[in-house]
Amino acid sequence: MSDAYVLVLYYSRTGSTANLAKHIGRGVRAEGLEARLRTVPAVSTTIEKTAPPVPEEGAVYCSKEDLAGCAALALGSATRFGNMAAPMKYFLDGTSDLWMSGALTGKPGGVFTSSASMHGGQESTLLTMMVPLLHHGMLITGVPYAEKALSETRTGGSPYGPTHLGEASPEPSEHEIQVCEALGRRLAQLATKLS
Repeated sequence: MSDAYVLVLYYSRTGSTANLAKHIGRGVRAEGLEARLRTVPAVSTTIEKTAPPVPEEGAVYCSKEDLAGCAALALGSATRFGNMAAPMKYFLDGTSDLWMSGALTGKPGGVFTSSASMHGGQESTLLTMMVPLLHHGMLITGVPYAEKALSETRTGGSPYGPTHLGEASPEPSEHEIQVCEALGRRLAQLATKLS
């Protein structure tokens, strides 16, 4: 699996979800796989506006080839009314050709999110982000309670996937970091076993 990579695909407007993605990537790399961090462009309400082909900062935009070629996927989005943000949904809506070809079938996938408020719908966002992955035939994985940080956290994290409450800071807590790294390790381990 020398060329294998875990795609850590996310949308983040304020940096909180991007920070989770970086820690998931650390977990992936700890297992010896490449963590390929990618984002999606914002959806513009101005028809004439187009995003530059490469963002000015942060991760580069994801291509369908990045998605099709991954050994596993960590999908993350900021929470919007208990669901993924529109830019991520827009990107996923354009992957029907990958669905038809079965490009993601049998690959492990996990999800992560952040919200600005305490009751921002984190768990419903995680659950709804799993739905497109199930349609693609992916094998959904979460974070088991064997991960000690999941039982100790007083901030974010769930068995459905890593979470962060960004009210106080875009930086995740130590427990949130541990849950992120656990998901990254788990996805990399599963991708290796399934290869």
